[in-house]
Amino acid sequence: MTYTLYGAAGSGSVPVEAALTLIGAPYQVIEAVTWEGDAERDKVAAVNPMRQIPALITPHGETLTESAAILIWLTEQHPEAVLAPEPGDPRRAQFLRWMSFIPASIYSMFWVRDVPSRLGGDDPAAQAAITARTADRIAECWGVMDSQITPGRWLLGDELTVLDLYVAVASRWTPRRERFAEVAPKMTPVVRRVDALPELRAFWAERFPFED
Repeated sequence: MTYTLYGAAGSGSVPVEAALTLIGAPYQVIEAVTWEGDAERDKVAAVNPMRQIPALITPHGETLTESAAILIWLTEQHPEAVLAPEPGDPRRAQFLRWMSFIPASIYSMFWVRDVPSRLGGDDPAAQAAITARTADRIAECWGVMDSQITPGRWLLGDELTVLDLYVAVASRWTPRRERFAEVAPKMTPVVRRVDALPELRAFWAERFPFED
């Protein structure tokens, strides 16, 4: 009953890998560094026509894509891990809200930012503007989220959820943690707690090593 995950170190597959690690479910990763060219993207094409990661193959052979959907689904399949508020829990609405907000408002910016020529064409000035504006937009969205939540020890209170894992990983991408700390001062202590989880120490070192 092993999961198969198409992913890459430092990518959007990392929160899924972290969740599987905390759940204790056996899984294997097929490394597909999709930003390095067509050969890597083609590794994923058979399971995700978008040729994007993450893509999860369940033990029963079903394919799931989209990191937020995978994370939510895993919490439903493994309720014993207590990594999400259950339906009916007063925190459930905000859990779903922010699990949707991150891919819609933040993660989506990287499709443009990572290859600015997708929208800017071959114009260097346009590409530079896109790079700067997407970084500003990402920071703005983190600030909006920070203004709308009141964390406890974790983002939704006293229990760790996959939302904490998702934010901890995404906040390490551009414009990176220094700016994240400026615009999201309430969430910053939470992501640092996720960084320091003993259960994930070896995992972080292997899949998303910390940098000064």
